[in-house]
Amino acid sequence: MKKVESSFRRTDKKSFILGSIVATLIAATPYLFYLYESVPDEQVWNTFLFTYESKHYGSVFVLAWTLANKIIPLFLLLIWFFTCRHWWYHVLLVPIAMFTFQIFTIFNDDQSYIDSNQILFLIPIMTIIVPSIYLIRAKMFNKINDADKTMQELEDEFRIRPKGFMNRLKEYF
Repeated sequence: MKKVESSFRRTDKKSFILGSIVATLIAATPYLFYLYESVPDEQVWNTFLFTYESKHYGSVFVLAWTLANKIIPLFLLLIWFFTCRHWWYHVLLVPIAMFTFQIFTIFNDDQSYIDSNQILFLIPIMTIIVPSIYLIRAKMFNKINDADKTMQELEDEFRIRPKGFMNRLKEYF
């Protein structure tokens, strides 16, 4: 019985390397967040690659701080989404869409408030994701009433097994 390998705890070299990379990226997020401190506190930032003028914020430093507050949670949510094995992982698309919209809003100089009226843009996404999650949940509870399965067995039945990052990405696009 000890020789049976669980599909959740793969020990092959590829899984070990990928898991190590993901764990390192997660552990590095505090350092990635504080990269905004390397941006100058000026309205115009000149580098050898580009010149950026912050009209709305008045300082590129404030823009970088605002972006860091949106990009790091989005990054962690994307890791969670692509590595989650639970049946409800699609609900993570709602905060992913929210943070993505906020990042686009930051660069839109015509907006005067960053975090305003975003629920209106999230409503179409939520109208698809939330009912589908409840339908899956309802199917699970119907199966509980019909069979003598535990909740964990049903979650395992509805769980989508990862087939690699690119194949998983192709499922969504």
